[in-house]
Amino acid sequence: MDTLAAAEPVLDRDALARWYRRNRERSERLFGLVDEQSYYERPIALRHPFAFYEGHLPAFSFLVLNERGLRQEPLDARLEKLFERGIDPASTQAAQALQPSDWPTRAQILEFGSRCDQRVLDAIAHAKLADASVPRLARGQAVYTILEHEAMHHETLVYIIHRLAADHKTYVRQEHTDSTPPANEFVDVAAGTAVLGADRETAPFGWDNEFAEHSVDVERFGVQRYPVTNGEYLEFVRDGGPPPPFWIERDGGFALLGAFEELPLPKSWPVYATNDQARAYAAWKGARLMTEAEYHRAAFATPGAHVRAMPWGDAPPQPQYGNFDFAQFDPQPVDAHPAGASAWGVEQLVGNGWEWTQTPFAPFEGFEPMASYPQYSTDFFDGKHYVMKGASPVTARELLRSSFRNWFYADYPYMYAKFRCARSA
Repeated sequence: MDTLAAAEPVLDRDALARWYRRNRERSERLFGLVDEQSYYERPIALRHPFAFYEGHLPAFSFLVLNERGLRQEPLDARLEKLFERGIDPASTQAAQALQPSDWPTRAQILEFGSRCDQRVLDAIAHAKLADASVPRLARGQAVYTILEHEAMHHETLVYIIHRLAADHKTYVRQEHTDSTPPANEFVDVAAGTAVLGADRETAPFGWDNEFAEHSVDVERFGVQRYPVTNGEYLEFVRDGGPPPPFWIERDGGFALLGAFEELPLPKSWPVYATNDQARAYAAWKGARLMTEAEYHRAAFATPGAHVRAMPWGDAPPQPQYGNFDFAQFDPQPVDAHPAGASAWGVEQLVGNGWEWTQTPFAPFEGFEPMASYPQYSTDFFDGKHYVMKGASPVTARELLRSSFRNWFYADYPYMYAKFRCARSA
């Protein structure tokens, strides 16, 4: 018997098909929020129009799994090329090079997507998805790639919809609560080991930048119990600091641009800021941001030797632990989920907004580009992107794992990204 083949996992085809359908249903709901007249618009100048993403998601799935993984013939080479990759254009000039007239009609895009879906689901039901002799299929890499890829794009879609004018999108009613912001004292995190990354032998799937698992010695440090709130950041702005990107100046004060409406500034919600703004605030407070290793120590380590799967323990993500998995679109107060606290008592390390670190996005030792999507990480190892950890309100639960890494430019203003101050002992 081929020992490599014998080591391949047995995949649950029904579970994979349900995940794919769940993704496609959420995509349909999100695109359904966009008014037809805005289908070819770019609410964020360096993002593609909605038309691109509605074609990109099924096209990517077919390309990665069927055409490149299983070596099937193209469905429509022209449309596959058009919708192949969702990376932002390099400049506004490049973005403007594709005018709405260059795109197919929505009916054509939906028909193409439907054909892709049929072929992908047929492959999930019948094809050899885990094959050690094909790098793209080893340990089921291609099928997991397409499933997590679409889930990540749901968050991207929400960022873009957020910037669409209110009268160009369907209003979604949410329950918004605000309260007096809690005292945000520093919590002591003892010196010890932080475990970063994923184990290649045991992880069902991971993106290439998650490997390999390794330990880092972390010195004792202090970190704020809660993310910095809008109320705390307001003091910084009043002292001359830059307003964050989701604030709107109104009548000598500030309001918040919510996902579907303008809101009175919620003082107890985490402030969403750029990495540059987060660093500036921390410096103003005589502090700094956590490193990626310190985040892992604060989130998953314990005073003993045990390493938790999640900050709250080893239980899977549930609503009582945090604001994630589309529980709603907007944030909640920073003290809304005490059950999600880490072993050190640090809250909301996962959910309610990604957590900025001061660590530049870079490969771990032993990094190898993934066969199913070799450009996924390597294009961004440039020293200009910074690691974010955790999850936002619209991060799918399938992406909630300790090894998952997100990253953006230091000045990127559209992310649902919060932060907290840290200081050396």
